Amino acid sequence: MNIEDFNINDFDNIEDLEKLLEDDGAQAEDNFDGYKSGFVAIVGRPNVGKSTFLNRVVGQKVAIMSDKAQTTRNKIQAVYTSEEAQIVFIDTPGIHKPHNELGEFMNKSAYQSLEEVDVILMLVNAEEPIGPGDKFVFEKIKNYKTRKFLGINKIDKVSPDTLADFIETIPNPDSFDGIIPLSALNGNNVGTLMDTLVNLLPTGPQYYPSDFITDHPEYFVVSELIREQILLNTYEEIPHSVAVQVDSMQKDELDRVHVYATIIVDQKSQKGIIIGKGGKMIKKIGVDVRKEIENLLGSKIYLELWVKIIKNWRNNKSNLGDLGYNYKNYKG
Repeated sequence: MNIEDFNINDFDNIEDLEKLLEDDGAQAEDNFDGYKSGFVAIVGRPNVGKSTFLNRVVGQKVAIMSDKAQTTRNKIQAVYTSEEAQIVFIDTPGIHKPHNELGEFMNKSAYQSLEEVDVILMLVNAEEPIGPGDKFVFEKIKNYKTRKFLGINKIDKVSPDTLADFIETIPNPDSFDGIIPLSALNGNNVGTLMDTLVNLLPTGPQYYPSDFITDHPEYFVVSELIREQILLNTYEEIPHSVAVQVDSMQKDELDRVHVYATIIVDQKSQKGIIIGKGGKMIKKIGVDVRKEIENLLGSKIYLELWVKIIKNWRNNKSNLGDLGYNYKNYKG
């Protein structure tokens, strides 16, 4: 009997059904013809280059980048596809000690990712000594039975001697299946790391079409591109306190896309910073992000940004849910 045609009522006992499923699974694996596929979670403390690595691998921006902590807040699912393999990457939020409900959400999102993947790829920053944040992540992942790999990122910023000294300080290096120094920014050793990850994956199907890059809708990616420019253009007090919600995207008769988005902050002073004197700052944010959105959508855009104060939004689960940080999708 073919698995596609089976009816559970045709089986007298569970053993017969299990045998059919086992035989069909073995046949399906034979049909993969050596093709590798699986899921890889990228973890590390904030600002070690996870998003830069992900964008490098898939060849376009799917995760925003800045030098400020907690840039990534949601799991970013991105897909690398070649003739030999398909890797579904989960770029988790930076694992850290949470100080509010948003931080708790980010950690729950990251930890759940680790339970759903074939390989855990941890990244560390070669520019900075192994510190409490790195040790916190090492400690959190050590008990997972999932295969683990360590990437030492930003080697383009350090000397060979500094890199050698850094490697000596890695806690429990034997707990990893391998360690590779790399530069996500310049691409050094990224190909070697990708080959290694492919070798660690099981044979399996191509889960997504070859041209599929990310599972996030355009609304989400546009909101993240706007938030990236806010992070790049504003003061230290802003990054942790800002969220962006795309209210609508509509195409007009001239094939332009009208994008309307709301920037959400905690305090009146933060609203003033984002707007800037005479609206100068919010205008700059709009100018800087416009080209990024046009590249994403493949159309000219008309962008309108508003700033709204929602006090203590990071500690309000209802507000977090409205902004896409949805607790009901996560365990724990």
